Amino acid sequence: MLLTTLVLTSLIIWLGLLAQPWLPWLLRERFAARAADAQTADLSDVTVLIPARDEAEALERTLAALAEQGTGLSVVVIDDNSTDSTGDIARAAPLDRLTVLTGQPLPEGWTGKLWALEQARQHVATSRVVLLDADIRIAPGTIAGLKAKAMAENRQMVSLMAHLRMTSLPERLLIPAFIYFFKLLYPFALSNAGSRYVAAAAGGCVLIDAAMLERIGGFGALRDAVIDDCTLARCVRRSGGRTWVGVTQAAVSLRGYDDFEGIHAMVARSAYSQLRYSPGLLAGCTLAMGLMFWLPPLALILGDSTARWLGLAAWIAMAVSYIPTLTYYGLSRFWAVGLPLIGTIYLGMTWSSALRYWRGVRTAWRGRAYHRS
Repeated sequence: MLLTTLVLTSLIIWLGLLAQPWLPWLLRERFAARAADAQTADLSDVTVLIPARDEAEALERTLAALAEQGTGLSVVVIDDNSTDSTGDIARAAPLDRLTVLTGQPLPEGWTGKLWALEQARQHVATSRVVLLDADIRIAPGTIAGLKAKAMAENRQMVSLMAHLRMTSLPERLLIPAFIYFFKLLYPFALSNAGSRYVAAAAGGCVLIDAAMLERIGGFGALRDAVIDDCTLARCVRRSGGRTWVGVTQAAVSLRGYDDFEGIHAMVARSAYSQLRYSPGLLAGCTLAMGLMFWLPPLALILGDSTARWLGLAAWIAMAVSYIPTLTYYGLSRFWAVGLPLIGTIYLGMTWSSALRYWRGVRTAWRGRAYHRS
């Protein structure tokens, strides 16, 4: 009877998720670039800021893509104390309006990316700024499209969830779920509608008004943020700005994860901070994940006929919620069957993030560890 009640609760949760009016499991918020826009685009009012730390493998392709965006574009690359040839590659890029800076030592209380961006911001003389990760290649017309969207909808900040690589087995198993879970935590529809409770953004490719960036106090306003993209969106919203976030095929991550450890490092970097470093929220997350992802297969194995049918229905509802993500990224729907395993792995990475925090390390990324104060 207890198992039947629990699996019924799991089914209700999944059906409730599918029925939510803002439909976080669908990928309705989409952005598509038009290559034709790049041919006539005047981007003299845009500066691209690229923080780069040990990005020699990808930076050349990232910069080459900027040459195909339009005319008049300014680019500032900040070489954030790289140990490879990142700076040399940046200086050799065939861009007319390119500035390459050597980053200053990281001050106390800042994360590396935000300190690099703040240094680059001092060289901005345009009305719009694009924040672009050094390993993101954007399709022709992307910046023009972002600019047009911001102007048409009066958005002070527009960001894109880049298409992450999904080639290796670990990537196919876990990367689509990264986007899926992010959208469940930060429903794009609510954020784009201006909800006071949800401020979502994706930091790989962001267009923001320079005046708004100045109004919030630059990147100093979020200097120690681990989830810097959503924090930036929240700062913009608090200052009266409007934001938009969506998925796209026009911004592609060049970074690959051929093993589980690389994905673990990416997820554990911010997983516990999503829970505000709260043991109570971690316990609640564990309970909710167990109820949602473990109960359906458990009921199929151990339950009576009623529990089995409820478990099967919950598993089907779970899979249905994941299929749109798999379809958008061109992956087999078969992966939806494995969502209980995928959810368990993500829960394990969240606990790993918490354990690291309890040992004194708030987060770690790109060879830097940020300790608890």
